[in-house]
Amino acid sequence: MTTKANELTEEKPIYFYDADGSNEKWHFKFSVLAKYRYLLRNLILRDIKGRYKNSVLGILWSLLNPLGLMLVFTVVFTVMRGADIRAYPVFILVGLIPWNFFNASMNQGARSVISNGSLIKKVFFPRELLPTSAVLSNLVNFFFAFIMLVVFLYAFNLGLTIHALWVPAILLTQVIFTLGLVLLLGSIAVFYRDVFMVMEVVMLAWFFLTPVFYSLDSLAQSAEVMGVTFSPAQVMRWINPMASIIDGYRTVLWGTTNSSGPVGMDPAYLLRTFVTAVVIFIFGYWTFMRQEHKFGEKL
Repeated sequence: MTTKANELTEEKPIYFYDADGSNEKWHFKFSVLAKYRYLLRNLILRDIKGRYKNSVLGILWSLLNPLGLMLVFTVVFTVMRGADIRAYPVFILVGLIPWNFFNASMNQGARSVISNGSLIKKVFFPRELLPTSAVLSNLVNFFFAFIMLVVFLYAFNLGLTIHALWVPAILLTQVIFTLGLVLLLGSIAVFYRDVFMVMEVVMLAWFFLTPVFYSLDSLAQSAEVMGVTFSPAQVMRWINPMASIIDGYRTVLWGTTNSSGPVGMDPAYLLRTFVTAVVIFIFGYWTFMRQEHKFGEKL
């Protein structure tokens, strides 16, 4: 009996909130993800199956989508514009595959709470599983697309070098950053549906401000706006974590415009981006936990 009582006492910070909805021990919620791992797995499988329901090619679209866009960019920039970039299909895929993962996770994750309103009202489970499953289900697509990228790397005689060992760290940074934003947007969208309209504009602008079809080292060395001189590439890295993330993938898998193949990356860039990702994740998770108890009323 004593043991059981202690267990219940220890779990209270996980389930109970103060009257104002705050939860000073919200960080204990991380243990719930492990406890509900089977539910999380089922939510991920449901998201994947739902995405390709009644689709003839099914999950193959996770390969065909970036492949089709890669062909379009290749034709536009190498054939029509005459750009001379080595292994251009690889150059594009290295930026496009991480971006597709980010973009799909943002769009699906922001709607994850609203689209599961009936489930939230009927069943108790950790609500953060919903945006988490949205990100992880798209991570599955990322892995399939990454396999295709590896094939292209070898087809263009680049292969996987020792520098590819940076990829897990870059991917972890991207997952943390994406999950933080998804938790934040998923909770805000419950109260303000305008989020979706704003996201359409923001995500389009974000795409062009991220080096998906161009590289940061191809930008002008300096620019001047209102008398202020700055480095566009440096500013891009400071204000846009996705720029550093995609530039990291491209550096260790494709290289730079001044190299003949993959090269190592500056750990300082990744460390700074990782810290930024963690800060955004903590803020997004904290916001989600603060608003979670109101979801049932608003949906």
